[in-house]
Amino acid sequence: MKYVFIGGIPAAGKSYLAGKVAKAFKVQHIDIDRWRSELKKDPNLEPWVNFFWHQNEEKYWQSTDSQKHWQNLKNQSEAIWPIIKEKINKVVAAGEPAIFEGVNILPHLAKADLDFPGIYFLGKSFAQIFKRLKKEPCWGRTEELQKKEAEMFIREGSIFKKEAEKYGFKTFIDLRKAEKELLNLLKI
Repeated sequence: MKYVFIGGIPAAGKSYLAGKVAKAFKVQHIDIDRWRSELKKDPNLEPWVNFFWHQNEEKYWQSTDSQKHWQNLKNQSEAIWPIIKEKINKVVAAGEPAIFEGVNILPHLAKADLDFPGIYFLGKSFAQIFKRLKKEPCWGRTEELQKKEAEMFIREGSIFKKEAEKYGFKTFIDLRKAEKELLNLLKI
């Protein structure tokens, strides 16, 4: 298989895993989150690309449960997916092997539109996610908000797991097992 994807919660280690495998086996690592800077230049997509950054984070975490947060992620992903899918198709058309990774590769979108396999990496624990968010914040401006974010991401992981399995994708919390499956999918 020339192409695979890694989806899952933020700060789980998707980029690390994709980068490690891509470097070792000389395939492209395509972090679709990096396409956001280009996507937000489109006035129709900007509100979705920056949806979470347009919120008052403290109020958001006080008023949003995991189901509502998942629905917000789903709405964001579906809004920007047509462009992401177009960009993925251009990479595939070029013929060079690649690993695509990003939080917006939701299971129902991958099942409908990607002609290659993938996995979902969900993070091992609250402590691990919180440590990563402290080092490289996704959204949280304070340690307290980073804790709330980590708590939500872990809860979001159970929703990702359910959705991924519904569409036939494997999920992982262990890096070595995820890497082994990724290599199996790449047939390396």
